[in-house]
Amino acid sequence: MDLVLARSLVAVAEHGAITEAAHALGLTQPALSRRIQQLEASFAAPLLERSRKGVVLTEMGRLVEQECRVLIERYGRLQEQVAAHQRLETGVVRLGGGATAIEFVVPSAIARFQAAHPAIQFRVKEAGSREVEVDVLDERLELGIVTLPTLSRDLRVHPMRDDRIVLVAAKRHALARRRQVTAKSLMGQDYIGFEGGSAIRQIIDTTLRDLGIEMNVVMELRSIPAMLRMVETTGSLAFVSELAVPRGGAIRAVPVRGFAPVRRLALIEKRGRPLSPAARQFAEDLLGVSI
Repeated sequence: MDLVLARSLVAVAEHGAITEAAHALGLTQPALSRRIQQLEASFAAPLLERSRKGVVLTEMGRLVEQECRVLIERYGRLQEQVAAHQRLETGVVRLGGGATAIEFVVPSAIARFQAAHPAIQFRVKEAGSREVEVDVLDERLELGIVTLPTLSRDLRVHPMRDDRIVLVAAKRHALARRRQVTAKSLMGQDYIGFEGGSAIRQIIDTTLRDLGIEMNVVMELRSIPAMLRMVETTGSLAFVSELAVPRGGAIRAVPVRGFAPVRRLALIEKRGRPLSPAARQFAEDLLGVSI
């Protein structure tokens, strides 16, 4: 139903006369009469009848007028809800990313955002880059933090930062006692890898293969804290983001001469799909630029 026509009928019902209702709406009497006629034509039923004091609603007119009030009130609530989203007084950000991003980039960014906009909620999913891409394309997520390159042209890509991948070992490990090791010293060593097929695992495996280094993958994990714990307790090595290396404690990063894989993290959104106000503001805060 046309809300303009709905408001016209409600105004006539409240004032009991076309003239007074037209004045309240800022219309001429003929203009308001035409609106009522349009509404009557749409229902194929008379909605008003003349009386000595002006006009009154017919039985069908009362039914339509009651529903018009419901629609007008509902539309008003909808307008307020949209305005609240625009003011960042409510909203949900649906975000996905890999283990490094979710554990070491996202928490502080969310904390800063919610300090300024405490009513905004976050739905966060940890998954591999390719799964996050699919979820963004299928609109289960609005935003994703992934390792470049992406596989689909239907994504808008906003580069964020370079992430250096480093070797880590328990302090008691022989390699950890050196200031720097050679790539050849990794030959035959046991190492804990990220799950097969993940973007970061592909970068590590490609770098090792290009150097002609063969290592023994003794386990595959997704969780970085679990990997670091296994490094500490089993004596195996691991390759993780430099962001994940703990300061102090029983694990240290081991510089490897000639081994410096770097991946680029990027924020993605679906091309042609407008972001919600909360998601757009969070993305701009994360990137430090308008998008």
